[in-house]
Amino acid sequence: MMLFAVTIDCPDPAGLARFYQQFLGGDLYSTNETFAALTIEGNVRLDFQRVANPRPPRWPDPGAPQRLHLDFSVDDLDAAEQRVLNAGAELAEHQPGGRRFRVFFDPAGHPFCLADAATAAIPDEQA
Repeated sequence: MMLFAVTIDCPDPAGLARFYQQFLGGDLYSTNETFAALTIEGNVRLDFQRVANPRPPRWPDPGAPQRLHLDFSVDDLDAAEQRVLNAGAELAEHQPGGRRFRVFFDPAGHPFCLADAATAAIPDEQA
């Protein structure tokens, strides 16, 4: 078995796919009213599908925890922050990561994080 895509519910699949493409690069496929696919570096795929009544998660709210969010490793946290803000992201008011990572909202309200390489590294110990 192999994971081949992560699918994100949203009101505007093509628009949200283009938002992520602005700072991740990649190629758009199957872009239409209800679905869009963004492939990044050849084998990572983000799919976006239209839902009738999208409700973004609330951040931070322990009563309505995040079910899923995306984390991206970056070389320069400040430069990456500027890139995602220029693309249309919003910086979250609550920032639990200090200088190690930053939380943003995409245009559909989904939280995502940018992290420096040390924070993004796989821990040394296995479960």
